[in-house]
Amino acid sequence: MKKTLLSVLKYILFLGIGVALLMLAFKGVDLKKTFTVIQHAHIFWLAMSVLVSFVAFLSRAYRWNLLIEPLGYKPSLKNTTSALMVGYLANIAVPRLGEVSRCGSLSTAEKIPFEKLLGTVIVERIIDVLSLAVAMVITILLQFNLVKNFVFENIINPIRDKIVASVHNTFLLVIMMAAVIAMTAVIIYFLRAKASSGLILKIRGLIKGMIEGVRSIRDLKNIPVFIFHSIFIWVMYYFMTYLAFFALDATASLSWQSALLILVAGGIGMSAPSPGGVGTYHFLVSQALMIYAVAKEDGVAFATMLHGSQTLIVILFGAVGYIVLWFGNKKLKNAGA
Repeated sequence: MKKTLLSVLKYILFLGIGVALLMLAFKGVDLKKTFTVIQHAHIFWLAMSVLVSFVAFLSRAYRWNLLIEPLGYKPSLKNTTSALMVGYLANIAVPRLGEVSRCGSLSTAEKIPFEKLLGTVIVERIIDVLSLAVAMVITILLQFNLVKNFVFENIINPIRDKIVASVHNTFLLVIMMAAVIAMTAVIIYFLRAKASSGLILKIRGLIKGMIEGVRSIRDLKNIPVFIFHSIFIWVMYYFMTYLAFFALDATASLSWQSALLILVAGGIGMSAPSPGGVGTYHFLVSQALMIYAVAKEDGVAFATMLHGSQTLIVILFGAVGYIVLWFGNKKLKNAGA
């Protein structure tokens, strides 16, 4: 009950943050004009962007297979891809549910222990964070002054000003302190809450399996191929962004360096614990495009178009993946009957 309550509160909090950022991104924007811009997008380039993103999904599924093989299992690429898309679909509803959903789906389809699969996903997430960090460093090196000025003017300085203003506002300061004390009290309560021995054993089993899954990276059979796909996935993400530039007249003339910055901004936005990156993606991408003198309306239009197309492809292939796994599981049950 306590765990469910915490999950609900966390979801409401992150959803609220996403909605707030979405409202901030669209603040002062002419919605009619924005959606008119999207309606006149060049479908060919948008379709190419979507196609490239699906190639990245396939590459990610294949890389996941490489991590699973050292555990003694060889799932089919069809089932791995289907489980991956089901996970992406779940993430649209609840942040981080996708990791659990994809592992659960593949575990059922291929009879692989759930906790071991979860360990391999942890490895993937670590690699993704490192890849995003590398992309961020490259972006900063290529466009240092441009990025530095933008970050200070649009992120650091506004936050600093708000903090300074809040310190002078006694009432707001009291509210913030009360919130911190309340959150601390809740954390201490749940830390001291006693768990049953059965639950502890289950947690230990889960942790043991996860560790085994994480260790799978030590026993990779084809490290060069694994490294290739880890790089290839992000190269495809880059081209997904760059090709989408040509879909709108306002972004068609942007350089290849600018696509790298938008990739990083979008990556951070999608990594934020907001359902499907809603709000965080739109805000960061539209703000980043303003660095290149792209009007706010056009930046919001681009972010909405690219995020919307990716969401639609996830919904479509997520539903297909669910059906593929469902029929596959049904055949297994009938064969065992």
